[in-house]
Amino acid sequence: MTAMATAGGLTELYGRYFEVVPARTPEQLERAYRLRFLVYCVENAFEDRADFPDGLERDRYDDHALHSLLIHRPTGAVAGTVRLILAAPADGRLDLPLERLVQPTPPFPPGVAEISRFAISKDFRRRHTDGLYPDELAGEARSPQGESDARLIPTMALGLMRAIVQMSAEAGATHWCAVMMPSLLRLLSRLGIRFHPIGRLIEYRGKRQPCHRDADELLRQILAECPEIWEFLTDGGRVYPRRPGSALPARVGIVPVHGWSPAPIR
Repeated sequence: MTAMATAGGLTELYGRYFEVVPARTPEQLERAYRLRFLVYCVENAFEDRADFPDGLERDRYDDHALHSLLIHRPTGAVAGTVRLILAAPADGRLDLPLERLVQPTPPFPPGVAEISRFAISKDFRRRHTDGLYPDELAGEARSPQGESDARLIPTMALGLMRAIVQMSAEAGATHWCAVMMPSLLRLLSRLGIRFHPIGRLIEYRGKRQPCHRDADELLRQILAECPEIWEFLTDGGRVYPRRPGSALPARVGIVPVHGWSPAPIR
Protein backbone atom coordinates (compact mmCIF):
# COMPACT_ATOMS: atom_id res chain seq x y z
CA MET A 1 0.00 0.00 0.00
CA THR A 2 1.45 3.36 -0.99
CA ALA A 3 1.46 6.53 1.05
CA MET A 4 -0.92 8.12 -1.42
CA ALA A 5 -3.34 5.20 -1.18
CA THR A 6 -3.21 5.31 2.62
CA ALA A 7 -3.79 9.05 2.62
CA GLY A 8 -7.19 8.74 0.98
CA GLY A 9 -9.85 9.45 3.58
CA LEU A 10 -7.21 9.66 6.33
CA THR A 11 -8.58 12.74 8.08
CA GLU A 12 -12.13 11.39 8.10
CA LEU A 13 -11.08 7.97 9.41
CA TYR A 14 -8.80 9.40 12.09
CA GLY A 15 -11.44 11.91 13.20
CA ARG A 16 -14.03 9.16 13.51
CA TYR A 17 -11.93 6.86 15.65
CA PHE A 18 -9.06 8.68 17.33
CA GLU A 19 -7.67 11.83 18.84
CA VAL A 20 -4.23 12.71 20.20
CA VAL A 21 -4.01 14.41 23.58
CA PRO A 22 -0.93 15.50 25.52
CA ALA A 23 -0.35 13.54 28.73
CA ARG A 24 0.46 16.15 31.35
CA THR A 25 -1.63 15.42 34.42
CA PRO A 26 -0.74 12.61 36.85
CA GLU A 27 -3.82 10.72 35.69
CA GLN A 28 -2.90 11.02 32.00
CA LEU A 29 0.69 10.00 32.65
CA GLU A 30 -0.50 7.00 34.63
CA ARG A 31 -2.55 5.88 31.61
CA ALA A 32 0.55 6.16 29.41
CA TYR A 33 2.74 4.22 31.87
CA ARG A 34 0.07 1.55 32.31
CA LEU A 35 -0.21 0.95 28.58
CA ARG A 36 3.56 0.80 28.34
CA PHE A 37 3.60 -1.85 31.07
CA LEU A 38 1.07 -3.94 29.17
CA VAL A 39 2.92 -3.62 25.86
CA TYR A 40 6.53 -3.87 27.04
CA CYS A 41 6.24 -6.11 30.11
CA VAL A 42 3.16 -8.31 29.67
CA GLU A 43 2.52 -8.72 25.95
CA ASN A 44 6.22 -8.56 25.05
CA ALA A 45 8.89 -9.34 27.63
CA PHE A 46 11.13 -6.42 26.70
CA GLU A 47 11.19 -5.24 30.31
CA ASP A 48 11.00 -7.28 33.52
CA ARG A 49 7.49 -6.85 34.91
CA ALA A 50 8.86 -7.53 38.40
CA ASP A 51 10.62 -4.15 38.21
CA PHE A 52 7.24 -2.41 38.05
CA PRO A 53 5.05 -3.86 40.82
CA ASP A 54 2.55 -1.01 40.46
CA GLY A 55 1.91 -1.94 36.83
CA LEU A 56 3.37 1.34 35.52
CA GLU A 57 6.41 1.11 33.25
CA ARG A 58 8.63 4.15 33.84
CA ASP A 59 12.29 5.12 33.66
CA ARG A 60 14.46 8.13 34.40
CA TYR A 61 14.05 9.56 30.89
CA ASP A 62 10.38 10.29 31.60
CA ASP A 63 11.48 13.25 33.72
CA HIS A 64 12.73 15.12 30.65
CA ALA A 65 10.23 13.88 28.07
CA LEU A 66 6.90 14.96 26.65
CA HIS A 67 4.16 12.33 26.47
CA SER A 68 1.04 11.87 24.35
CA LEU A 69 -1.92 9.52 24.33
CA LEU A 70 -3.84 8.23 21.33
CA ILE A 71 -7.44 7.97 22.49
CA HIS A 72 -10.04 5.74 20.85
CA ARG A 73 -13.04 8.04 20.59
CA PRO A 74 -15.86 5.45 20.68
CA THR A 75 -14.67 3.92 23.98
CA GLY A 76 -12.31 6.46 25.55
CA ALA A 77 -9.67 3.71 25.77
CA VAL A 78 -5.98 4.45 25.30
CA ALA A 79 -5.10 3.00 21.90
CA GLY A 80 -1.49 4.10 21.92
CA THR A 81 1.17 6.26 23.49
CA VAL A 82 4.50 7.80 22.54
CA ARG A 83 7.06 10.00 24.23
CA LEU A 84 9.58 12.50 22.96
CA ILE A 85 12.70 12.54 25.12
CA LEU A 86 14.30 15.97 25.11
CA ALA A 87 18.04 16.38 25.17
CA ALA A 88 19.28 17.32 28.64
CA PRO A 89 22.95 18.15 27.97
CA ALA A 90 25.33 17.39 30.83
CA ASP A 91 28.97 16.31 30.98
CA GLY A 92 29.23 16.39 27.21
CA ARG A 93 26.25 14.07 26.72
CA LEU A 94 22.67 14.67 25.60
CA ASP A 95 21.26 12.12 28.07
CA LEU A 96 19.29 10.16 25.47
CA PRO A 97 18.76 6.37 25.49
CA LEU A 98 20.44 6.06 22.08
CA GLU A 99 23.73 7.12 23.68
CA ARG A 100 23.76 3.93 25.75
CA LEU A 101 23.23 1.72 22.72
CA VAL A 102 25.30 3.33 19.99
CA GLN A 103 29.00 3.99 20.55
CA PRO A 104 30.45 6.30 19.54
CA THR A 105 27.33 8.46 19.49
CA PRO A 106 26.97 10.64 16.38
CA PRO A 107 27.28 14.43 16.84
CA PHE A 108 23.64 15.42 17.02
CA PRO A 109 22.61 19.10 17.23
CA PRO A 110 21.24 20.60 20.47
CA GLY A 111 17.71 20.49 19.04
CA VAL A 112 17.61 16.70 18.83
CA ALA A 113 14.93 14.70 20.64
CA GLU A 114 14.48 10.93 20.78
CA ILE A 115 11.26 9.22 19.73
CA SER A 116 10.58 6.49 22.27
CA ARG A 117 7.93 4.10 23.59
CA PHE A 118 5.96 4.14 20.33
CA ALA A 119 3.30 1.72 21.54
CA ILE A 120 -0.06 0.54 20.24
CA SER A 121 -2.46 -1.40 22.44
CA LYS A 122 -2.87 -5.11 21.73
CA ASP A 123 -6.63 -4.56 21.47
CA PHE A 124 -6.00 -2.55 18.32
CA ARG A 125 -3.22 -4.68 16.84
CA ARG A 126 -3.46 -7.55 14.42
CA ARG A 127 -4.62 -10.68 16.26
CA HIS A 128 -2.70 -13.22 14.16
CA THR A 129 0.81 -11.86 14.72
CA ASP A 130 2.87 -11.53 17.84
CA GLY A 131 4.71 -8.41 16.70
CA LEU A 132 4.18 -4.87 17.82
CA TYR A 133 3.82 -3.59 14.27
CA PRO A 134 2.45 -5.59 11.31
CA ASP A 135 4.70 -6.08 8.31
CA GLU A 136 1.77 -5.85 5.94
CA LEU A 137 -1.00 -3.25 5.73
CA ALA A 138 -3.73 -5.65 4.66
CA GLY A 139 -5.56 -8.47 6.38
CA GLU A 140 -8.79 -9.64 7.93
CA ALA A 141 -8.20 -8.63 11.53
CA ARG A 142 -10.74 -6.20 12.95
CA SER A 143 -10.82 -3.61 15.70
CA PRO A 144 -13.36 -4.03 18.53
CA GLN A 145 -15.72 -1.93 16.38
CA GLY A 146 -15.13 -3.97 13.21
CA GLU A 147 -12.82 -1.64 11.24
CA SER A 148 -10.12 -3.48 9.32
CA ASP A 149 -6.61 -3.31 10.77
CA ALA A 150 -5.48 -2.67 7.20
CA ARG A 151 -6.80 0.86 7.74
CA LEU A 152 -6.63 1.33 11.52
CA ILE A 153 -3.00 0.30 12.08
CA PRO A 154 -1.52 2.89 9.69
CA THR A 155 -3.98 5.48 10.97
CA MET A 156 -2.83 4.86 14.55
CA ALA A 157 0.83 5.03 13.50
CA LEU A 158 0.15 8.35 11.80
CA GLY A 159 -1.74 9.54 14.88
CA LEU A 160 1.33 8.88 17.02
CA MET A 161 3.53 10.64 14.45
CA ARG A 162 1.13 13.58 14.59
CA ALA A 163 1.70 13.62 18.34
CA ILE A 164 5.47 13.65 17.77
CA VAL A 165 5.15 16.63 15.43
CA GLN A 166 3.00 18.47 17.98
CA MET A 167 5.39 17.76 20.86
CA SER A 168 8.37 18.79 18.73
CA ALA A 169 6.75 22.12 17.94
CA GLU A 170 6.06 22.65 21.64
CA ALA A 171 9.63 21.81 22.65
CA GLY A 172 11.42 23.41 19.69
CA ALA A 173 12.93 20.07 18.64
CA THR A 174 14.48 20.25 15.16
CA HIS A 175 15.91 16.73 14.77
CA TRP A 176 14.66 13.29 15.66
CA CYS A 177 16.57 10.15 16.55
CA ALA A 178 15.29 6.74 17.57
CA VAL A 179 16.18 3.07 17.96
CA MET A 180 13.30 1.33 16.19
CA MET A 181 12.19 -2.16 15.29
CA PRO A 182 12.64 -2.79 11.56
CA SER A 183 8.93 -3.58 11.32
CA LEU A 184 8.02 -0.11 12.61
CA LEU A 185 10.43 1.53 10.18
CA ARG A 186 8.87 -0.43 7.33
CA LEU A 187 5.38 0.59 8.39
CA LEU A 188 6.33 4.27 8.61
CA SER A 189 8.19 4.08 5.30
CA ARG A 190 5.07 2.79 3.56
CA LEU A 191 3.34 5.89 4.86
CA GLY A 192 6.00 8.16 3.38
CA ILE A 193 7.81 8.70 6.71
CA ARG A 194 11.38 7.63 6.08
CA PHE A 195 14.16 7.80 8.65
CA HIS A 196 17.85 7.56 7.80
CA PRO A 197 19.72 4.62 9.38
CA ILE A 198 22.72 5.24 11.60
CA GLY A 199 24.96 2.35 10.70
CA ARG A 200 23.72 -1.22 10.89
CA LEU A 201 21.20 -3.11 12.98
CA ILE A 202 22.11 -3.66 16.61
CA GLU A 203 21.01 -6.32 19.06
CA TYR A 204 18.93 -4.88 21.88
CA ARG A 205 16.04 -7.09 22.96
CA GLY A 206 15.86 -8.16 19.36
CA LYS A 207 17.05 -6.42 16.22
CA ARG A 208 16.87 -2.63 16.35
CA GLN A 209 17.86 0.07 13.88
CA PRO A 210 19.34 3.34 15.17
CA CYS A 211 18.08 6.12 12.93
CA HIS A 212 17.65 9.86 12.67
CA ARG A 213 16.08 12.59 10.56
CA ASP A 214 16.03 16.36 10.34
CA ALA A 215 12.36 17.05 11.19
CA ASP A 216 11.98 19.95 8.77
CA GLU A 217 13.63 17.97 5.96
CA LEU A 218 11.32 15.00 6.54
CA LEU A 219 8.18 17.11 6.62
CA ARG A 220 9.18 18.93 3.44
CA GLN A 221 9.71 15.58 1.75
CA ILE A 222 6.26 14.42 2.89
CA LEU A 223 4.72 17.67 1.63
CA ALA A 224 6.25 17.09 -1.82
CA GLU A 225 5.32 13.40 -2.02
CA CYS A 226 2.00 13.19 -0.16
CA PRO A 227 0.40 16.55 0.73
CA GLU A 228 -2.56 14.96 2.51
CA ILE A 229 -0.33 13.20 5.03
CA TRP A 230 1.62 16.45 5.51
CA GLU A 231 -1.69 18.28 6.11
CA PHE A 232 -2.62 15.67 8.70
CA LEU A 233 0.71 15.60 10.54
CA THR A 234 1.13 19.38 10.69
CA ASP A 235 -2.53 20.43 10.89
CA GLY A 236 -2.15 22.14 7.55
CA GLY A 237 1.17 23.69 8.50
CA ARG A 238 -0.20 25.31 11.65
CA VAL A 239 1.78 23.04 13.99
CA TYR A 240 5.21 22.73 12.42
CA PRO A 241 6.67 25.15 11.49
CA ARG A 242 4.77 27.19 14.04
CA ARG A 243 3.66 29.79 11.50
CA PRO A 244 3.47 29.70 7.69
CA GLY A 245 6.84 30.42 6.14
CA SER A 246 8.68 30.47 9.45
CA ALA A 247 12.24 29.20 9.44
CA LEU A 248 13.60 26.71 11.90
CA PRO A 249 16.58 27.74 14.04
CA ALA A 250 19.84 27.91 12.10
CA ARG A 251 21.96 24.79 12.37
CA VAL A 252 25.60 25.73 11.94
CA GLY A 253 28.57 23.38 12.04
CA ILE A 254 26.58 20.18 12.48
CA VAL A 255 28.38 17.15 11.09
CA PRO A 256 26.11 14.96 8.90
CA VAL A 257 25.61 11.46 10.28
CA HIS A 258 24.22 9.75 7.15
CA GLY A 259 27.35 7.67 6.52
CA TRP A 260 28.31 7.19 10.13
CA SER A 261 28.73 3.63 11.38
CA PRO A 262 28.57 2.64 15.05
CA ALA A 263 30.85 0.27 16.86
CA PRO A 264 29.24 -3.09 17.64
CA ILE A 265 27.34 -3.38 20.90
CA ARG A 266 29.11 -5.63 23.36
